[in-house]
Amino acid sequence: MKRVPAYATVGVVGAGSYGAALALAATRAGRAVRLWARDPLTIAAIARSRQSPRLPDIDLPETIRATASLEDLAGCDALIVAVPTQNLRSACQNLAEKLSADMPIVSAAKGIEQASGLFPTQIIESVLPGARTAILSGPSFASDIGRGLPTAVTLAAAEPDLAQGLAEALSSPAFRIYHSDDPLGVEIGGAAKNVLAIAAGIAIGLGYGESARAALVARGFAELRRFGEAYGGEPETLMGLSGLGDVVLSCASPQSRNFAYGLALGKGKAPAEASGGKLAEGAFTAPVLVEMARSRHIETPIAEAVAEIIAGRIGVAEAVAALLARPIRAER
Repeated sequence: MKRVPAYATVGVVGAGSYGAALALAATRAGRAVRLWARDPLTIAAIARSRQSPRLPDIDLPETIRATASLEDLAGCDALIVAVPTQNLRSACQNLAEKLSADMPIVSAAKGIEQASGLFPTQIIESVLPGARTAILSGPSFASDIGRGLPTAVTLAAAEPDLAQGLAEALSSPAFRIYHSDDPLGVEIGGAAKNVLAIAAGIAIGLGYGESARAALVARGFAELRRFGEAYGGEPETLMGLSGLGDVVLSCASPQSRNFAYGLALGKGKAPAEASGGKLAEGAFTAPVLVEMARSRHIETPIAEAVAEIIAGRIGVAEAVAALLARPIRAER
């Protein structure tokens, strides 16, 4: 008798570039995939061209079934929710009546909810009590995953067996998933690195060069580590793919929306215009991360400068001057 693989059918909520890329990764791992999008035009475009409008020139095989019906997700063995952090609560509310209580749900969001200060798995659990939650994060651009280029990420869950089972089910030769039992550490790395990427983009936009970027990334990572350890993230996680690895990628390339946002700020664009209509999660994360850090007396001068710039309370040049004027101290 043929053995049915674990997590044989995987649903992906969100058909943006990252959702479409993860759908491709799952189908390459041998899973049947149901890709849900709210917009019927997106579904029609996929049906017509077998490509996602947000991930052009990359074909979606027939093993990926696009749908606008949430009912089609009810029969899945696990879900990947690939929507921005600030939209995650409403997505889960829409799913609440369609899913079984113990459905494994993997978030692919990287951020902190502004209204609550909750991380993605915490948001899911607050809306869907009983859901078995996990977080997928790490250094990965949608275009690289979509094209099948080698990529490594981390999948974490409080249940070690769940993390391992999902990692094994979704991994393929080009998409390697390490598993972890430290979801909070993974989420902290994913959220904080977006803020640091904005800062790195600002430095390059100002023309400060690679030495300045390297110094900023190193000192920014020290902030991430302090914040992460204060909130319960494990040091090994923060030094891993979802922490240091994602910082390296996001702070080095304009493919990162957060870096591109910072680059535009550094070149003189106003905060309201710098995104160019694209989502920069770090812009939403910065103020709440700073507030959370202050509540535990954690020094985060780089994140604070980013938050002040985005709020329009300080100019880019003024913020950088303030950072450079900080007292000389021992490195730690």
